[in-house]
Amino acid sequence: MAVQWYPGHMKKASDEIREALQKVDVVIEVLDARIPISSSNPMLKELRGNKPCIRILNKKDLADPEVTARWIETMEKETGVRAIAIEALKKKEAEKVKSLAISLAPSELRRGVRALVVGIPNVGKSTFINTLAGRKVAKTGDEPAVTKHQQNVRIEGGRSGFDISDTPGVLWPNLADRRGGIRLGATGAVRDTALDFLEVAPQAVIDLLTHYRDLVIARYKLKVIPEEGLDLLAEIGKKRGCLRKGGIVDMHKAAEIVCKEIKAGDLGRISLDWPEDYKNEDKQDID
Repeated sequence: MAVQWYPGHMKKASDEIREALQKVDVVIEVLDARIPISSSNPMLKELRGNKPCIRILNKKDLADPEVTARWIETMEKETGVRAIAIEALKKKEAEKVKSLAISLAPSELRRGVRALVVGIPNVGKSTFINTLAGRKVAKTGDEPAVTKHQQNVRIEGGRSGFDISDTPGVLWPNLADRRGGIRLGATGAVRDTALDFLEVAPQAVIDLLTHYRDLVIARYKLKVIPEEGLDLLAEIGKKRGCLRKGGIVDMHKAAEIVCKEIKAGDLGRISLDWPEDYKNEDKQDID
């Protein structure tokens, strides 16, 4: 799925990140734990250079804990990278990120540690900042691209202080990795108005059937389990009463239900990105 959604403020944000990186000691990238590769920004690795990086796998309560643990192990094989899974609303977990950032910064700093927080829309970046600050300093919402302007936030003062720079979420202009685009759509990183539910849902339910067959069957009370995405979506539509006159399944309505339930975590703790999948796929577009 090629997602074409690149508001002008996002182009500005990428320029702001380039400038801000020159002034910080540590980069904190917030990811969705369910899709840590699909929700990453591919240009960040090049931009940050040798600066230490913490990858936050947020929304861990929605993700498969075993898969999340494997992602942390995989990510920490990269030089200069540490990874941690959290729920951004929990103060103690946000504080762990701050402590980790301070430990990764150059030890000779006397002005305190400066960190840059980045992430694509709707991964919980602003929620994390507000939790860490103990007050509402960044606007949050259930729709992507809420943050529009960069801001600097003082967490602690003094020589041992901790400052963070918040940037608008950055989503690249064209997602060539079709499956990555579908996973972004299914988990809510793309506005509904820019989303083709009928393109996203069939592939998403097949991905779920691959790893979470029992959860899918239980959630939708399925007795017939088609192996094709559209056929499976039609069976789900029948079970959910998405029927038009003459017993015809309203496929768009069924697709919208599936996407909203994946986004909300109604199927249970699931992960759509698996380390093994990306080793096999080599990030190529999947037809």
